[in-house]
Amino acid sequence: MPKMKTKSSAKKRFKLTGTGKIKRKHAFKSHILTKKSKKRKLALTKMTLVHKADENNIKIMLRLK
Repeated sequence: MPKMKTKSSAKKRFKLTGTGKIKRKHAFKSHILTKKSKKRKLALTKMTLVHKADENNIKIMLRLK
């Protein structure tokens, strides 16, 4: 049997934390930034954790499950 490959899109977008949670970047910060407030843009810069409901699907894409 051939090796199971990870989804390239997922491996570029997600990172695992030391405790096994999955980190992600915020969306909506690539363009049309003039109408967004400075506070909002700063908040979108920071990393956040993936929601518990989506963790299973992402772990499957990363071949962790």
